[in-house]
Amino acid sequence: MGMEPAASPGFGNWFRKQCDAAGLNHCSAHGLRKAGAALAAENGATERQLMAIFGWSTMKEASRYTRAARQKVL
Repeated sequence: MGMEPAASPGFGNWFRKQCDAAGLNHCSAHGLRKAGAALAAENGATERQLMAIFGWSTMKEASRYTRAARQKVL
């Protein structure tokens, strides 16, 4: 299929081209990942669950999403 592994630096560029070809100019791999993390946190995912889902090795990124989800509820 010509796709590089998701961990490769070229994945974002490949994904961008696929989105553009599909007429989804507003989408990107980063944007979809960010939206997924926000949605998971808003639906009750814990920091550890977010780390497992998104492959983060520290809680720093996960905390950002759980804090934002709590703020949204308030």
